[in-house]
Amino acid sequence: MNKNTAIKLLPALMLVPLSVSAQVTSFADAISAGEVNLDMRWRYEHVDQDNDLKDADASTIRTRLTLSTGEYRGLSGLLEFEDSREAFVDDYNDGLGSNPRYSTVADPETTELDQLYLRYKYEQFRATVGRQVLVRDNQRFIGHVGWRQDRQTFDAVELHWQASHNINVAYAYIDQRNRIFADDRDVDAQDHLFNADIGTDVGKLSGYVYLLEEDDSPNESETYGIRLAGDAEADKLTLRYAIEYAMQDADNANGSFDTDYYLFEGGVGWRGITITGGLEVLGSDGGDYGFSTPLATLHKFNGWADQFLSTPDQGIEDYYIGASGQVLKGTWNVVYHRFDADKSTRRIDDLGDEWDFSYAIKFYQHYAAGAKYAMYSEGDSEANKVDTDKFWIWLSANF
Repeated sequence: MNKNTAIKLLPALMLVPLSVSAQVTSFADAISAGEVNLDMRWRYEHVDQDNDLKDADASTIRTRLTLSTGEYRGLSGLLEFEDSREAFVDDYNDGLGSNPRYSTVADPETTELDQLYLRYKYEQFRATVGRQVLVRDNQRFIGHVGWRQDRQTFDAVELHWQASHNINVAYAYIDQRNRIFADDRDVDAQDHLFNADIGTDVGKLSGYVYLLEEDDSPNESETYGIRLAGDAEADKLTLRYAIEYAMQDADNANGSFDTDYYLFEGGVGWRGITITGGLEVLGSDGGDYGFSTPLATLHKFNGWADQFLSTPDQGIEDYYIGASGQVLKGTWNVVYHRFDADKSTRRIDDLGDEWDFSYAIKFYQHYAAGAKYAMYSEGDSEANKVDTDKFWIWLSANF
């Protein structure tokens, strides 16, 4: 399938038999019943690294305008534009080569089509064709990277079927990965995503198969996994847990590899305070290749300082513990990570540690603000990491 095939297929969906249970009586009514949404976020980010790069300071504004239609005979559509601009301060490397003497803040200036899709629904079946956001489970493998100003979307065809009240099956074909570095770094691909989940008495059990292939590089991977996540009440306590395992076969310019992924996580909530701890392992194939999740919302995992956006060849063992709660109508969060190599060598074993802190609050219905700080301390020098501090403040509005 050629580049942008998903968007080109939009007219084809019009040929699908239409549902007789229309919510509006004409296409014009569907347009009139649509909604317009404006979402804006200003953010300041500071990066201080213990190397020769200058400290980065970035002030950016992201604007997202969304137009969605009502539903007519099962059909609906969505059009969304996104713009990211520098505002007041631009002393940073945007990841595309500008200001290379500064540390990187991956928020380049861009104006682009963020989403454009046509959706058809009939009873428990849904088909979506076009540029769209795709999210699976906790975004460890498939996500939108919404933390960055230019979020990740996909040119894709997605099919979803709710087989019963607690069973869901989904398939997606991705023709292009629209990444966070504007149009310059988008990737033509032939990706197949298979997902199924069932609600059980002990939590949601999910299975997945992700077959990823880039058109213009030798990078390919096959990932097969299973996940169980749930919670339970015990007296005044809330218990949360997640267990996950995946195996991966991968090919790149250096050869063929196979490795595994493990997650063990548990948490307990009491009187508004939640304590969470766990171990996440992105395994290594003999120190030559680390388990990879290129379509994930990577900022969410392995520390907010973003030191492990690419898994090192030695793999990662991430031991973490954190606490969260409410204060002054906002949410606070504190997390500690300890990073070790999955396959240690004589020179690389300790991958460092990190403290993360955040506070966020919503107010006056349409507004939100927050601050976040990440403090990473390097481990073994051969791991090629340096002490890194990052600080953010932001203000957003949604109408």
